[in-house]
Amino acid sequence: MAVAALLCLLWTYLEILTGDVSATTAGISSRFGSEVFALLAPLVLSVAILFSALLTAAAVAQEKDRKTLVLLLLTRLTNAELVVGRLLASLLAVLMVVAATAPFFFLVVLFGGISYGQVARVLAVTVMSALAAGSLGSTVALWREKTFQALAITTLFLVLWLLGWEAVASGALGSSLGGFDARSLAIAMSPWQALLAAAESDLSRDARIGHAAIGGWAPVSAFFLSSVIGVVALNLLAIFRVRAWNSTSETAASSGDQEAATSDSGTGSAAIHPLQGKRREVWDNPILWREIRTWAYGKKIVAVRIAYVVVALISAIAMLEVLHGGDAMAAQWHSAIPAVVKPLAPLLAVSVVLVNALAVTSLTSERDARALDLLLVTDLTPKEIIFGKLGGILYNSKEVIFLPILLAAYVWYCGNASTENLVFLALGFLVVQSFSAVLGLHCGMMYSNSQQAVAVSIGTVLFLFLGIAVCMRMMVALGDQFEYQLAPFIGFIAGGGVALYAALGWKLESRALMWSLGLAPAATFYIITSFLQQQYGSATLVTLLTYGLATTAMLVPAVAEFDVATGRTGDRLD
Repeated sequence: MAVAALLCLLWTYLEILTGDVSATTAGISSRFGSEVFALLAPLVLSVAILFSALLTAAAVAQEKDRKTLVLLLLTRLTNAELVVGRLLASLLAVLMVVAATAPFFFLVVLFGGISYGQVARVLAVTVMSALAAGSLGSTVALWREKTFQALAITTLFLVLWLLGWEAVASGALGSSLGGFDARSLAIAMSPWQALLAAAESDLSRDARIGHAAIGGWAPVSAFFLSSVIGVVALNLLAIFRVRAWNSTSETAASSGDQEAATSDSGTGSAAIHPLQGKRREVWDNPILWREIRTWAYGKKIVAVRIAYVVVALISAIAMLEVLHGGDAMAAQWHSAIPAVVKPLAPLLAVSVVLVNALAVTSLTSERDARALDLLLVTDLTPKEIIFGKLGGILYNSKEVIFLPILLAAYVWYCGNASTENLVFLALGFLVVQSFSAVLGLHCGMMYSNSQQAVAVSIGTVLFLFLGIAVCMRMMVALGDQFEYQLAPFIGFIAGGGVALYAALGWKLESRALMWSLGLAPAATFYIITSFLQQQYGSATLVTLLTYGLATTAMLVPAVAEFDVATGRTGDRLD
């Protein structure tokens, strides 16, 4: 599937580049090879890093939620066998995808413009980045006791790491750092910067002054060394602390459950619950009460909120530099993509991913702990369960939802955005966040395996973001050939719609879900083109209709056909 998607993008880009002219000249072929390599190599790296980190974190968290990690600790497995074995098993799928892309990139070499050495360096950087990201996700998941905490902390740490070294590479902290050249140091520490350096052609590197060495190492070679050190350090930490972390968390979890069952229940008599303290009344919807009034996602969720605020502050500082950067920055306001959008883009993307991760884990954790089965035998209705979970998700992610809107409001306050554009942004963002939350619940119900649910849910969000990013880059780079873009994109749009329905609608024979998912890629294409043409009103309207319909199409079966959605019956929707 990954290679098929890359081949589809290859064909699409070729059609956009050449139009109705056959690419027979060496110049056109060489240009195509270099540009498609520069387009797809970062895409493969992004997918490898994100899925390595999130899949390993989800796999370890699933073991902890199902209490099987405790059983593994009781076997004759050593700590090293447990940690490294679980890591490699989780990374197997990602490493196989990277291996499958190697022949594809070697095929691109035949077009010209790139060399086999560039491809080999890029693949090596991708593999080492995947190992480092997977080690991070595994270590964090072994450390934290809740699935959402593991996913959120892993995601935020990756974002902070990448944004931090991007700031160093841009010279925001000076031309040198710790006695080393800032750009070279960023290459040695950041997967993104290392990929860009590894993808540079040998001729271009010989024709200019190379990057300064880091301790006698070339910057890309220094990245391999730093990656090895990071992988070894993270896994050694997990090996030495895995039993201490999990024995403590199990005891704390048991104590917390007993305390919640006694002092926080709000029912029963003092004779049955002898613990002293103020008793709290449970609301009519106990699901919503638990999500809002208790530490349902663990007390360490505060650390997640603090980390997100740090990311928001970094984006705000970058945005302030754009807003008050003088005439050179102000001139970019009239471009297709305003300069202020670039600092906000990572924050908006992280916000949607975090809401989605919170939503999908709110159900998968209940399923793995066998608590969902207990809820289903109570007198709670599906409506109370779904809307209780949804209300808790939106409440616990209120900072994640409203901080980007506040930053956008500051841009409006400074006079750099109109009132209608602020309203358009706020409405569109809220609709996408609602879609992300309902998507997480939908995947949590459809997939009985938590790792699959997390992979499909977050993967769908990442697919939309990465697909939009790739399409926008292709269209902006070749905007003067817009008339050639519609035809090749039809195949890509149709394939995206089929893939979305196969991942999200295969279990429910719902026509509304089929149409909403099938039309989503086409609508997204229209949203992109409208945005690039600065038609923000039409882009917002289509966003509201498209993602609003998709949200409703997933929410209605979850409430009306709860047993079908959760797989508790073999019936199908008419």
